[in-house]
Amino acid sequence: MYSLIGVLVVLAGLTTVATVEGRARRLDRRMARLERKLDLVLRHSGIQDDDPVVAEVAALVRAGREIPAIKKYREATGAGLLEAKEAVDRLKG
Repeated sequence: MYSLIGVLVVLAGLTTVATVEGRARRLDRRMARLERKLDLVLRHSGIQDDDPVVAEVAALVRAGREIPAIKKYREATGAGLLEAKEAVDRLKG
């Protein structure tokens, strides 16, 4: 009897953890999208972004190191591969 209750408690805990992790991943994706939109607004308005990560990604693009630029962008923003590639392509001009 007690082992069944223990198993149910563990399953409930695992379900809760999975739910929280899923929400965190969704929030990370939403935040990355919002940051990209803000970057577009800033660029359109002519406002410089002094983010060192953006500067580093841009420097990698200028040096012809597209793959490390994509990797750095993904690490900094949590963006997916396609989104990071598109962002790096936009930096190329």
